[in-house]
Amino acid sequence: MAIDVRVPTILRTYTDGAKSVSGNGGTVAELFSDLESRHAGIQERLVDDGQIRRFVNVYLNDEDVRFLDGISTELSDGDSITILPAVAGGSGSAEGSTQGSAQHATRGEAARVSQR
Repeated sequence: MAIDVRVPTILRTYTDGAKSVSGNGGTVAELFSDLESRHAGIQERLVDDGQIRRFVNVYLNDEDVRFLDGISTELSDGDSITILPAVAGGSGSAEGSTQGSAQHATRGEAARVSQR
């Protein structure tokens, strides 16, 4: 079962610079284990205590897996996974300041980032 995994720039050190890698697994957890077998260290950046890390967003065919079954979300041959770290920060101005809060990217932004 081949799953296309889009890797963000910050994790490409684990994939020898590859923007996209193939993986196998019936669930997101199995896919991450498969990726770890070929890209040592990547799973630790994605999973903490058996769950997807709080500031890592994982999309299955443009759907946030947190709104599906999380790390237990089932996968099918030909699915596409996009890994996207949450973006934190803010403008620092008093009006509309988001300083110190995490900003989660939308699915559209995830697609644009993964294509870079």
